[in-house]
Amino acid sequence: MAPGGERIPVLEIQGLSVELGIGGRRVRALDDVSLSIHRGETLGLVGESGSGKSLTALSIPGLLPDNAHVVGGSIRLMGEEVLGRSERELARVRARSVALVFQNPTTYLNPVLTVGAQIAEIFEQSPELLERDGVERSGGLSRRERARRAWSLGIDYLRLVKIPDPERIVRQYPFELSGGMQQRAVIAMALARRPNLVIADEITTALDVTVQAQILGLLAELRRRVDMTLLLITHDMGVVAQLADRVAVMYSGSVVECAPVGRLFREARHPYARALLEAVPTIQGSRTSLRPIPGAMPALTDPPAGCRFHPRCPRVLERCRSDKPVTVAVGHGHTVACHLYEGPEP
Repeated sequence: MAPGGERIPVLEIQGLSVELGIGGRRVRALDDVSLSIHRGETLGLVGESGSGKSLTALSIPGLLPDNAHVVGGSIRLMGEEVLGRSERELARVRARSVALVFQNPTTYLNPVLTVGAQIAEIFEQSPELLERDGVERSGGLSRRERARRAWSLGIDYLRLVKIPDPERIVRQYPFELSGGMQQRAVIAMALARRPNLVIADEITTALDVTVQAQILGLLAELRRRVDMTLLLITHDMGVVAQLADRVAVMYSGSVVECAPVGRLFREARHPYARALLEAVPTIQGSRTSLRPIPGAMPALTDPPAGCRFHPRCPRVLERCRSDKPVTVAVGHGHTVACHLYEGPEP
């Protein structure tokens, strides 16, 4: 708890700016990004490809590419600053505080180790996790006893993510599992770390529709069972509607709107957020309709002046072409960065 009894967010990003070195130039890829997530909450981070969602996520555990440099802002996990830590300290954050689940589980799983061996590695790297699971002192156990306990916990976590016959699956290699089973195994490995924050980056994109629904249902259940705190990165507004408590909309490296999910779906304010919702296919009788967003995301190497959305915006004002909008509150927990709302509401 913070002074005065206020809850400390699990994650608090303030004014994060990141530049990328591209072709001998430095371009602003993230510009003044601010987000927060509290314990047990799911924040959906949405936007088109190239909007900066994944770069924001990779900034949290210090996994930025070599050509990326943080040039401003703050990232706090459980109230402690992450930026400026050594690589060794960041490795500890990745091992204990933040777990990432990516789109393609085959790139995360080691093909030459069984699923059980890969979960057991987590407990070998962080033996204190054995203590937190009911063992008095992991240092008081023999190596064989620690291995047995780690193997047993691996089965428990596979069971937690609804993998059938976990005693058999724990002995199998990743290539013997379906894509959906692989993704469940990766989620189990993430939860085994007992992280403060789970980051899920487009984790259903590579799965077929039926398996997508199963994974989304699993995440919803895990939120209730283990009080999971989740940053959910997606381009799918349906996924956001199903899982998120709040949603932040990103465009060209900036958060343009943030609101409780129901409020955003009812009354999105930013023209880009409205356009995203209108682009969701709807079925009317025997007809399916959608309204695509005209134009394309601007190139990082040649962004427009002022509001980066103004070349595509149906409500563009003259100052949108030259002045960057500031973020203003338009309701409880609802903010928007748009010139339309900087004065009295239109």
